[in-house]
Amino acid sequence: MSSQPLAGIKVVEFVHMVMGPTCGLVLADLGADVVKVEPAPAGDNTRRLPGSGAGFYVMANRNKRSLAVDLKSLEGKALVQRLLATADVVVENFRPGAMDRLGFGYEELSKLNPRLVYCSCKGFLPGPYDNRTALDEVVQMMGGLAYMTGPPGRPLRAGSSVNDIMGGMFGAIGILAALNERHRTGKGTLVQSGLFENNTMLVAQHMAQYVVTGKEAAPMPNRASVWPIYDTFDVADGQIFVGAVTDTQWNVFCAAFGLDDLLNDPELTTQHQRHEARPRTIPRIAEVLRGYTRADLMAKMEELGLPFAPISRPIELFDDPHLNASGGLLAMTLPDGKQTKLPALPISLDGERLKLRRNPPKTGEHDDEIARELGFSEAEIAKMRTSGAIV
Repeated sequence: MSSQPLAGIKVVEFVHMVMGPTCGLVLADLGADVVKVEPAPAGDNTRRLPGSGAGFYVMANRNKRSLAVDLKSLEGKALVQRLLATADVVVENFRPGAMDRLGFGYEELSKLNPRLVYCSCKGFLPGPYDNRTALDEVVQMMGGLAYMTGPPGRPLRAGSSVNDIMGGMFGAIGILAALNERHRTGKGTLVQSGLFENNTMLVAQHMAQYVVTGKEAAPMPNRASVWPIYDTFDVADGQIFVGAVTDTQWNVFCAAFGLDDLLNDPELTTQHQRHEARPRTIPRIAEVLRGYTRADLMAKMEELGLPFAPISRPIELFDDPHLNASGGLLAMTLPDGKQTKLPALPISLDGERLKLRRNPPKTGEHDDEIARELGFSEAEIAKMRTSGAIV
């Protein structure tokens, strides 16, 4: 299989922040030609976010081309309309009605280009909430994820833009389905992906638990694990998560760590018994593990084939040996010239990881290139630049 299965597909995106750019990123990494339309002259405001938003732009905009254009000018709008006539896909994630006011809503563009697949990444799918303003934190709070993540009475958002990222992924899945359907019908369609609805997928397991058991799921930090060992333990130089979730894993763990008293205890024969006995078994296990270093315990757990994980910070992943050896980090140059490595999509095709083809673009980096492809002359391009229609 080609490592660029979407080669030949042209995507035009009107996006900012995380959800829309992530949708385009998936398509771009899979080989599509993704043109990021940005406002001239400054470009996408996401480029200038401080603090926790400082990494949004460089994270989600590799393998794309930048077209910085003034859509309020007649020349700029004409340029983009010509681009859209050649597109297979449009992705947008602005407030409801914003694209319609620009003249680039689905109804209008589908008349211009009937084969167009148009994806709107929104806060809410059509319904009573569809005009509300949404953020990842908003839908985590209203969708039960913050309740499940924090201790009782202290709702806590997840430590990543989980709904934005997954919502973008679901948008890409919808686009791929629509492109496949287009092979049969010859027509494009409207795809919508919702941030709130994405969050409901994340908590669906807890909803289903209530249906199956009749008991409401307790927040994750406040509930005992259903497994005999499924905990974070202190070791001599840090912390490690350790798991033993089957009869075999329990027996292997106890034998390897000299816990014969637990292994031979007739009251710890079944999973249910071990779960009920956690108040006395976990302190005993913690006492034994406390004498190990992180490196020694991880080596032993790996040798035994048991689940384990060091408690790592995101910055430690730059040096992760598996990510570096497997192509899981892509070396790239950022618009400000910094050299770095950032995670690839978590998939491989025929054993190959997806590659970097383009660094995250500078604002308007591909204005001339795109205009030439659309048939504009050098004189017309120069005139657009002089007028400020492009940068």
